[in-house]
Amino acid sequence: MSQGFDMAYKVVLVTGGTKGIGRAIAERFLDAGATVVVCGRRAPERLPRGERGEAVFLAADVRDPEQAAGVVERTLERFGQLDLLVNNAGGTAAVSAAETSPGLAQSIVALNLLAPLWVAQRANAAMQQQPGGGAIVNIGSVAGERPAHGTVLYAAAKAGLANLTRGLALEWGPKVRVNQITVGLVETDGSAAHYGGEAGLAAVRGTIPLGRMAVADDVAAVCMLLASPLAAYVSGAELRADGGGEKPGWLVAVEAATR
Repeated sequence: MSQGFDMAYKVVLVTGGTKGIGRAIAERFLDAGATVVVCGRRAPERLPRGERGEAVFLAADVRDPEQAAGVVERTLERFGQLDLLVNNAGGTAAVSAAETSPGLAQSIVALNLLAPLWVAQRANAAMQQQPGGGAIVNIGSVAGERPAHGTVLYAAAKAGLANLTRGLALEWGPKVRVNQITVGLVETDGSAAHYGGEAGLAAVRGTIPLGRMAVADDVAAVCMLLASPLAAYVSGAELRADGGGEKPGWLVAVEAATR
């Protein structure tokens, strides 16, 4: 649900908007009446849907600077404006730093750090010319603050994205606001298998102060807030959607030992 925010006559572009968090974000804005463009390398079987509309899909690999700029150009050609860019596309393969090939390292950094810049550059150029300016929201990760085994390069790229967000806000204001949502653990259909079954999943939930992992719509709701007039004076900010973080390891160990 849009929770009262009316985004009618707004045009939103969500990279990686065909599944997961990106799809939830697209559907939030569709519910609020926005025109939503989603992009990805392959067309989905089913587009995001909302109470007030259906998304438009444009194929693009945003790791490529020309395709990244092109998806913005095609959005502008079709709709004449771009009010909000959500840089959501990202991800990584689980591999140790010692075994990461040059090609994989370049791909991880390109997707999680450079692609947001390539799309944002062209979006900013358009937004600077619009009477109402525009907004950009980057989807970051707590991995940027606490890297884990197998995702070191991803974590480094997300740390860079947080710094990039602040830098773009500095350069592109006052017409364009740039913010980041730093996302914590998100529960998906495959989470139980990833954490060793329901018991493992329950244990992970117990490390989070709010007692549960996020769902994709939790992130979408924060994105809606940052895009709304309520955030008109918010730029260069990093808003955490992590349920309060995680209990420190020593406390988890003590609680397990004293049960």
